[in-house]
Amino acid sequence: MSDDFTADKLSLGYLEQVHELLLRIHAEESASIAAAAELLADQIAADRLVHVFGPGGHSNLAAQEVFFRAGGLMHIAAILDEGTLLSNGALRSMAIERTPGYGRIVVRDRDLGEGDLLILVNAYGINAALIDAALEARERGVRLIGISSRAHAEQTAPEHPARHPSRQNLHDLVDVAVDSKVPIGDAVVDVPGVEERIAAVSTFANAFVLNALTLHTVNRLVARGIEPPIWRSGNAPGGDEANGRFLGRFRDRVKAL
Repeated sequence: MSDDFTADKLSLGYLEQVHELLLRIHAEESASIAAAAELLADQIAADRLVHVFGPGGHSNLAAQEVFFRAGGLMHIAAILDEGTLLSNGALRSMAIERTPGYGRIVVRDRDLGEGDLLILVNAYGINAALIDAALEARERGVRLIGISSRAHAEQTAPEHPARHPSRQNLHDLVDVAVDSKVPIGDAVVDVPGVEERIAAVSTFANAFVLNALTLHTVNRLVARGIEPPIWRSGNAPGGDEANGRFLGRFRDRVKAL
């Protein structure tokens, strides 16, 4: 058996596991996604922003997935905090996401409050920065949507060093929780002769949930007779012109633009 054949078989197994995971999210989380979409639709109908924060190294990718993205809602405001971005150092990122109080600083810096909506995304749903962001937002009257793995949170020991001192889970703190179904450890493929599993799935899960949420939201807005501003790729014909029609509405409101 050739090495290429073995690798192809492993990659096909990975594809099948990702596909199965996304189908499971679609089947089991449609009600939660619909409830979250109702909150987004209300916010956008009122011409208010939807803030997205992924406290943690790769969780930051979730906020980037739906921000300034072709086919994405212009009302999305990504919170791309420098502290947990991997580009500033992976070990530094992990240390900061485990630092109690840090998430509160981020929410305060954005001055989020009554009438605001915040989507918090983190596969594990337990880290200190994430939980503090949720607690601070709740205290300020912010509506919360959480995207995280319930199983991962519930199967992580209370004394795990990543946990918030309160040992709370994100899914218990939000108005609407969407379970991303990410298995504990995130990586899913067993390679013969290798101790650790290979190939994580959380980025696929988060991206699917967020884009499904976008689809549900747009569908609801159209049903209300509202055509939401949608980003077109700047690399597509007419992209700059299409986006330029709306930039004036968001340039001074969305910090990351």
